[in-house]
Amino acid sequence: MLSEFKAWLLKANVLALALAFIIGVALAAVVNSLVKDIIMPPVGLLLGGVDFNNLFIDLSGKHPASLKAAQDGGLATLNYGVFINTVITFIIVALVVFLIARTFVKTVPTKVCPRCAADDLPMAATRCPHCTSDIPRAA
Repeated sequence: MLSEFKAWLLKANVLALALAFIIGVALAAVVNSLVKDIIMPPVGLLLGGVDFNNLFIDLSGKHPASLKAAQDGGLATLNYGVFINTVITFIIVALVVFLIARTFVKTVPTKVCPRCAADDLPMAATRCPHCTSDIPRAA
């Protein structure tokens, strides 16, 4: 049973997926720190000393001094500053993933069928699988 489980792990790429998840979690921690500790303090300083983590709308009408005080008091708040930080973090993660994918995932060149405009045809194709027309060889 153990050998069958090991074969399933290797065959289904579960190990690769698990390693990718671990790397993703580590990358997320680094990016969160980058946004919180490196990017947002100068941005807040440029915007007049704004602390994005402390931007919120009080829905209770009690006007707490800070977001922490509102949360400690169990008050309802809209935490739009935390949301701004999360959006910036997402943009940075998306950029890093794009750069990694662009570096390691090689795209295969394709050509377009002159008759039906299918654009996913391999360069070596001589007949379109969509409309069956002949395709001239690439020069």
